[in-house]
Amino acid sequence: MNSTIISLKNITKRFKVGEGEFTALKDINLDFKKGEFAGFVGPSGSGKTTLLNIIGSLDSPTEGQALVMNKDIAKLSHKESAALRNHHIGFIFQVYNLLPVYTVYENVEFALLLQNHSKAKRHKMVMEALEWVGLTAIADKKPDKISGGEGQRVAIARAMVKRPELLIADEPTANLDAENAHIILKMMKKLNKELDTTFLFSTHDEKVMKYLNRIVHLRDGSVEEDEIIVKEAYQ
Repeated sequence: MNSTIISLKNITKRFKVGEGEFTALKDINLDFKKGEFAGFVGPSGSGKTTLLNIIGSLDSPTEGQALVMNKDIAKLSHKESAALRNHHIGFIFQVYNLLPVYTVYENVEFALLLQNHSKAKRHKMVMEALEWVGLTAIADKKPDKISGGEGQRVAIARAMVKRPELLIADEPTANLDAENAHIILKMMKKLNKELDTTFLFSTHDEKVMKYLNRIVHLRDGSVEEDEIIVKEAYQ
């Protein structure tokens, strides 16, 4: 972990509310190295999701500079932002957002359709991703025939199938029971180590925090504490 993949300099984000403004982020300064397993933690309204959206090129800062893989988010065109997400960033949300009319295999393959891979190459990549999350046996099932834990594992496979440098997970365990949450988190930790993918979480789940190497505590849009976890609770 010796290369900076995310650099946030004086990030401020304001939203118009009626005739006034709401400041969601205030003067955020953070760097993240390749291969980190880190998370933004704080109460609702602390700015966690807003910050993830900027890092994921879904939004831009009002002030400051957000460099993600050496790309200045505020200066990217719509097409360039889409290319950054399609090729280099994976997303996992608390709602799995699986397409109900497609099989597990097709849901994972969907992430590759905007890339110029042959059908054979896509098949290899999809099956490899399903193997990572232990779901090759249900590749032909539709989402309504699988459990919630399996659904979130499909979402991980879909996010990881393109081997992104960065994976953004917004409250990924919110809809899971404790057992499935730990299964998912161990899986993510394994992929983080094996593929050197940078994982960034938004969470207030204590179970997630136990796996993180770094916790950035946010409150009212500002960094309250940037905590490096020396000893990992789970390997």
